[in-house]
Amino acid sequence: MASSSRKRPKTQNPHSSSSSPSSFSQYSIPEPSSGFFPSSISEFSRLIAVVTIAASVALFCNYLVTYFNQQPKPFCDSGVDVGDFLSGVDNCEPCPSNGICKDGNLECERGYRKQGNLCIEDRDINAAAMKISELVEVRLCEAYAQYLCSGIGTIWVQKDDLSTYIVEHRVMEDYGLDQYAYAHAKLRAMETIHKLMDRRGYTSGSDEFKCPDSLVEHYKPITCRIHQWVLDHALLLVPVCAVLVGSILILLKALRRHYLLTRAEEIYNKVCDLLEENTLISRSIDGEGEPWVVASWLRDYLLSPRERKDPLLWRKVEELVQDDSRLDRYPKMVKGEAKIVWEWQVEGSLSSSGKRKKTEESTQRSSRLKNSTSNEQSFRFKAGEPLNC
Repeated sequence: MASSSRKRPKTQNPHSSSSSPSSFSQYSIPEPSSGFFPSSISEFSRLIAVVTIAASVALFCNYLVTYFNQQPKPFCDSGVDVGDFLSGVDNCEPCPSNGICKDGNLECERGYRKQGNLCIEDRDINAAAMKISELVEVRLCEAYAQYLCSGIGTIWVQKDDLSTYIVEHRVMEDYGLDQYAYAHAKLRAMETIHKLMDRRGYTSGSDEFKCPDSLVEHYKPITCRIHQWVLDHALLLVPVCAVLVGSILILLKALRRHYLLTRAEEIYNKVCDLLEENTLISRSIDGEGEPWVVASWLRDYLLSPRERKDPLLWRKVEELVQDDSRLDRYPKMVKGEAKIVWEWQVEGSLSSSGKRKKTEESTQRSSRLKNSTSNEQSFRFKAGEPLNC
């Protein structure tokens, strides 16, 4: 019983309140070191830069995740009321122009194709429509211009003939369009043709088109334009042309008269010089020469072959000679034919003395030349004599 009454010793709790202060300080939060916080302005600036870059990268990544994970908004149905559209504008995209929206989907009208959330014009269809309208314009305006210029051609062209003309140029094949796109291009081209061309309709339903008068002028040939301009201004051109032609004729006549007078005076001066010189020469050669000269010989000597065909020029020269008292004109028999000869009659004039000096100088020069030639030949002969011995 004594053993059972023995008490078990109590174990000491290490976490009891009676623990020492040193054990409490061992398990408390440690204090930061003195170098944990920036101690200078440069270190603080670097810290701000690092935090800014980290925040920017985080925001950019969040934007990319949000952008790629968001679902595209459906399109609002076409034809909705304005009130319904404004109330649900945050839940759907507005239907773009030239588009048809239904059940959140977008389909573009004819002649337009989808690009993103927009409906843009189809370039091939637009180019084909422009080509068709150009073909029709050329066909109508050239036919009308031909009719205005020559009276041959057509003014009004039926719509069926234009359709056949368009098919012949194979517009659909050139632009690679299907029947649906080609029909839309043709429809747009006809809308443009209705705006540009003159049209008239019949009760039968067939339409006819004509090129406007303001546009057909650009398709007329230049010769046709000149011809029509002359016809329109004929009343003004006739007197103007008459005055112009008369002025030209008067001017040409005046120029010819001036030329004849100038040339005749020039030939007349040459005639006087030749006759005066011939008289001096005839008197210096022991009276063997003739003081007169045949007029026709002077004409053929002084005139060129082209000038001889103009009798008026030599007639002017004859008139000047006839009015000159220094010249004598009389008929004379030369080699059995009757000729008109001219002779210089004045003696002792200044021109005669000058010509006499020139004649004497030329005579002396020719005599000296003959003497020097004979002396040279005799010298050569004498110098060659010893060689012949």
